[in-house]
Amino acid sequence: MGEAFKYWLKLGFISFGGPAGQISMMHHELVEKRRWISEQRFLHALNYCMLLPGPEAIQLAIYIAWLMHGIGGAIAAGVLFFLPAFVLLSALAATYLAFGDLPLVQGIFSGIRPAVVAVVLFAAWRIGSKAIKNEVLAGIAVLAFIGIFFFKIGFPWIVLSAAGLGVLGNAMGGKLAAKFKAGGGHGATHKVSGPAVIDDDTPPPAHARFSWAKLVMSTGIFLVIGIACLLALQGSRDLFHMGEFFTKAAFLTIGGAYAVLPYVYQGAVEHFNWLTGPQMIDGLALGETTPGPLIMVVTWVGYIGGVTKAVLDAPIAAGLAGATVATFFTFLPSFWFIIAGGPLVEATRGELKFTAPLTAITAAVVGVIMNLAVFFAWHTFWPKASEAAPFSGPFEGLAVIVTIAAFLALWKYKIDIMKVIGACALLGLLLTFIR
Repeated sequence: MGEAFKYWLKLGFISFGGPAGQISMMHHELVEKRRWISEQRFLHALNYCMLLPGPEAIQLAIYIAWLMHGIGGAIAAGVLFFLPAFVLLSALAATYLAFGDLPLVQGIFSGIRPAVVAVVLFAAWRIGSKAIKNEVLAGIAVLAFIGIFFFKIGFPWIVLSAAGLGVLGNAMGGKLAAKFKAGGGHGATHKVSGPAVIDDDTPPPAHARFSWAKLVMSTGIFLVIGIACLLALQGSRDLFHMGEFFTKAAFLTIGGAYAVLPYVYQGAVEHFNWLTGPQMIDGLALGETTPGPLIMVVTWVGYIGGVTKAVLDAPIAAGLAGATVATFFTFLPSFWFIIAGGPLVEATRGELKFTAPLTAITAAVVGVIMNLAVFFAWHTFWPKASEAAPFSGPFEGLAVIVTIAAFLALWKYKIDIMKVIGACALLGLLLTFIR
């Protein structure tokens, strides 16, 4: 357990590169190098985590640690995975609010914002190239974009509608059902030899054996924790709303962090006014360049929201309160999914497949992410625009050029996201001195 604790802490500090990079790091270290878990057991856990709402990389870490060391291991792995990012993003949010008006800082972020537009466009292309395999799924993506962009339909309703279309298409059978068949696995992995601590034939430990009583009891405990923490926030209306909102967000992150970001900005920017559109873009940029899952941008949103709404008298205390509430309620369901659902997964030990509803949801997510890209582009190319006057103020032509260049760097030349954002930040800084 001590050795595992040190590894999960180390992973929290080096987990750059998004979920794919984080999963690759764990596979190399735990499957190939340390031999804590076999290839098949690792993939079995990964397939389950890929089906869940929430950040799959942190859920995979929780699952492996839970399998090895029970609930204590699960809590240690999950908390240590996001703790460095929580501290760093909270500190960055405090610095941003204190010094964000300085010309040098504004210059850096003026270079970063076009890069974020490119990053989100690249995410839409990357997910879309895998998810949109036929005209039916393409139509779902287009409908999702139209629904959220033109008609302001809430993200949960888009997810439910897409799932319904998937169920309907599958039920009709024939060629239509075939359109909703999911693709293959998650890519090839290296074969390794020698037994692992948890090998292919290793039986589940006592705490990982399934029983209905255990499922009901663990679910009840998590419900009590969640409800009790929400009730404790009733003294602050804004913190209570944050708890409710980020609990919903935690159950809607099917398709990764980019899928839930539109829901977060829709609620945090447009409904609750916790932060502005440009502040959301800046937070996403910093989230891309810090360790931990990208969904940690909720820490940024919570911190700035806590300060904006003055949930406590001292700004730093208010920010930390908001960041803590946002982070806690975002990740609490991930622990429940593993601790309550893990024994059932261990009992089945079969390869889990994406269902037709999840295939349709993934297609809808592409349209939703495109809406996010349009939203960010609007705030970047027309920084002084508003809902009443959507194209008012000066048009930033240079930002368009930087966005195109950043997208090409990501898409064609496969340059790392952090390097692209860093280069754009440096460009914005240099332009500050030139101007």
